[in-house]
Amino acid sequence: MTQAQPDSRCVDQNHLRASLLLSLVSGVGPRIRQDLLDCFGSAEAIFAASSQQLRQISGVGSKLSNNILRATDEIDVDVELQLCRENNISILADSDDNYPRLLKEITDPPGVLFASGTIQPQDSIAIAVVGSRHATHYGLQQAERLASGLARAGVTVVSGMARGVDAAAHRGAISAGGRTIAVLGSGLLNIYPPEHKELAVDISFNGAVLSEVPPRRHPSSGAFPQRNRLITGLSLGVLVVEASERSGALISARHAMEQNRDVFAVPGRIDSRMSRGCHSLIRDGAKLVQSVDDILEELGPLVEATIDETGKEIRHPAELKLNEQERQVLDAIDSDPTEIDQVTTKSGLPVHRVLSTVSVLEMRHLVRRVSGNKVARI
Repeated sequence: MTQAQPDSRCVDQNHLRASLLLSLVSGVGPRIRQDLLDCFGSAEAIFAASSQQLRQISGVGSKLSNNILRATDEIDVDVELQLCRENNISILADSDDNYPRLLKEITDPPGVLFASGTIQPQDSIAIAVVGSRHATHYGLQQAERLASGLARAGVTVVSGMARGVDAAAHRGAISAGGRTIAVLGSGLLNIYPPEHKELAVDISFNGAVLSEVPPRRHPSSGAFPQRNRLITGLSLGVLVVEASERSGALISARHAMEQNRDVFAVPGRIDSRMSRGCHSLIRDGAKLVQSVDDILEELGPLVEATIDETGKEIRHPAELKLNEQERQVLDAIDSDPTEIDQVTTKSGLPVHRVLSTVSVLEMRHLVRRVSGNKVARI
């Protein structure tokens, strides 16, 4: 007799409820959550563990172990689920198909994300734009200009919806008709800063507003450095537009380096305090950025191909800036060495145009010359 298999929808629902419950337990932050998961394997198994087993985890004492053990009886997950439904807030578990792929790569991803708006496959081609809350006119201008350029190129702009550079970056992406994602340090029903409530609505219509903390959670000072790891984790790289020597944007840059993301910085006036952080980053190896092309050319091939808004497969962010002729030539080149004559035949373009276009694709690090008459995709 064949044993009946559990309905996958039930399994997913159980996982969602357990992951949500774990996110609601007081004292369980990203690091302890990950240590618990590393030990027990799943959120469901954590709640089945004994007090003695829980206290074997570093940072879990008697108080926190009791919080975990009592959570099932004291925390009403259904109330939280209903609250989210009533406010059009989606809950993404780390097992969901639309949970951001890049976020799964970091060492301590959230078990659940609360989202207002939508996450789309093209959002895996994203750049974080961060900087000072007390930005100068120059900083705000450059943040909006570069975010607009990234959005027009098909790149999703990620930031923290803070005052200053963050808000300018979101507005720049929206004004260009692009996508943008905001990551909050507070719950989605406690927008901070409060004057950005309308901006949050605009972002949700042009991307998503995300948080790893429950919707009613108030902002706290410790939550903002934690959310910075999500801003960079969602992105291929982070662009610091303006930052003092002690700016929170430098924390984002550090997270990016730890997550093996690219770091970019915009230079400023040498006598401006708000430029010192960026100049330090550039001195230490960050890519100096004057235009969007500086970012796209620096990024390497994607780990996994993604689909852009037109439905075309993208393997490298620089492909987002290609014109029709450049796309024709690139599509005619294989990963294996391809003769120029074959590229000419496949693309239907004259040989002189193919040769000049191949040179452009070389400069954008999309192809390489194997020999005098052969090229290959990188």
